[in-house]
Amino acid sequence: MAKKPTENEAAEGAAATEANGAAPSLNVLAQYIKDLSFENPKAPHSLRPRENAPQIDININVNANPLSETDFEVELKLDATAGEGEDSMFAVELTYGGVFRLQNMPEEAVAPAILIECPRLLFPFARQIIADATRNGGFPPLMIDPVDFAALFQQRMAEEQIKQKMDS
Repeated sequence: MAKKPTENEAAEGAAATEANGAAPSLNVLAQYIKDLSFENPKAPHSLRPRENAPQIDININVNANPLSETDFEVELKLDATAGEGEDSMFAVELTYGGVFRLQNMPEEAVAPAILIECPRLLFPFARQIIADATRNGGFPPLMIDPVDFAALFQQRMAEEQIKQKMDS
C-alpha cells in the first residue's frame, strides 16, 4: 500500500513543480580571502599591558556582483580598529568572498538570498580569520559578535528608497 503524502510534503512538491520541476537551491561554489591587511603600527609599545580596554570600532559591508545568470560573487568586508584617538593599537581589514549559484529561485527572493543568506554563510569563516589575525598580531583574538544580515539588508533597502525619493 502506498504511503499518503503529508500536507507539508504535498505543498513542497507543488512548489517544486511550479519552479519548472526543480526546487530552489543556493550552492557555495568557492570561498576565498580577497584582501587581508593587519597593521600594528606602534609595536611593541602597543602590546604593553593597559589599565583600560581600548575602543574597538567594527564596520561590516556586503557587496555582490553577478558573474552569470545564476552565479554571484558576494564580498563580506570587515574593518576593525582598536585604540584611543591617536593611540592606535591595530587595524585589520578583510574582504572575504564567495561565489554562489542560485537556481530556480523566485525573482523576489534573489536579492535577500544574495545579501542575507550568502554573507550569513561566509561570516563564521571571516570571523575566524579576523580572530586569528589579531591573535597572531600579539593581541587577544577579536571575536566579532554575530551579525543580523537581515537588519543590514532592510537598512540598505530603506536607504535606497530614500535616495530614490530624493532623486525624483
